Amino acid sequence: MDVERMQEHCLAKPGAWTDNPWDHHHPVVKVGPGERGKIFAFLGAEGVGVKGGRSREAADEWIDRYPGDASVMRYIGRSGWNDLAFGGAIPDDELLEAVDESYRLVVEGLPRKLRPDGWDG
Repeated sequence: MDVERMQEHCLAKPGAWTDNPWDHHHPVVKVGPGERGKIFAFLGAEGVGVKGGRSREAADEWIDRYPGDASVMRYIGRSGWNDLAFGGAIPDDELLEAVDESYRLVVEGLPRKLRPDGWDG
């Protein structure tokens, strides 16, 4: 897995778009319209940040399974966000599934009128 492939996967989701609010080398991927859009993936050269669960306890399952390649995201980890590393013990298909789950959790948190067309929830 690499950041380009992950970005392609993210942007294939209904209503997904990139933003770079902090002027980093890699963007974040959001869903929802404009300023009301919410991040579902933080892209980086070494991995991806995702919403791992509705609670920290649910997100900790990733850390329990992959202690060397999954970690609590700084600043927002208490809300269930994890960093997942590329090229380690986490299989590519599980990285893609983690992004799919992050997308689902974020879209479900949007008001119905802001959810993208084509999302099948």
